[in-house]
Amino acid sequence: MTTELVMNVSMILKADLHIHTIASGHAFSTVNEIAAEAARKGLEAVGIADHGPALPGSPHHFYFPCLKFIPDVIGGVRIFKGVEANILGRGEVDLAESLLERLDFAIAGFHDHAGYRGETLEEHTEALVSVMQNPMIRIIAHPGNPRFPIDLERVVKTAVETGTALEINNASFIGSRHGSEGNCREIARLCARFGAPVAVSSDAHIAQAVGGLDAALEVVLEAGIPWDKIVTRDLASTLAFLGLEK
Repeated sequence: MTTELVMNVSMILKADLHIHTIASGHAFSTVNEIAAEAARKGLEAVGIADHGPALPGSPHHFYFPCLKFIPDVIGGVRIFKGVEANILGRGEVDLAESLLERLDFAIAGFHDHAGYRGETLEEHTEALVSVMQNPMIRIIAHPGNPRFPIDLERVVKTAVETGTALEINNASFIGSRHGSEGNCREIARLCARFGAPVAVSSDAHIAQAVGGLDAALEVVLEAGIPWDKIVTRDLASTLAFLGLEK
């Protein structure tokens, strides 16, 4: 990120809500390792968002209520316990409502090999906007993924209506979901135009990537998204967005 862009805001991001632990099956760090790296980088909060059980290698349903055993604060870093649920169809994700209610937050997104059978832009869009009607789904993961094309303007307008944050995912610019960049930039532009809430996340799969947000933040700032529309600015904004007490 350029120095000029950073200087245009009064602070850098202090929260990263999309992080995977070894429980996801294809990630490589523990909660304690993630917390230590977050503290080293000056983050105030991280979100543990292991994949929902429909994705091969992911934790069983029983894993998610057991997140309660993780301390709320480790090494001075607030630990939010959540899930990156898999969208299965219209309004449906792979974690029961009773389990979603026990978590601090839920992200939802499309993933290959996780039970979703939609094929067209219309089917993807309808599935996504239906999931966004669920108040327990707070963030939509990497909506710019070209593997699942959507009606971008309709999704952004739904985000405004429901208060669901659309994620600008740093990993989409540095090696994951190839071909995402154009869609992500257009989503950011539309979010700025319509005033949709945005989450800037690393999608880290190893501790060293925690807080790696520069590429995504640069896109957000270049699009002209107001600073107060970034819900993951810091601990206070994240608590407010999730409706949690400090």
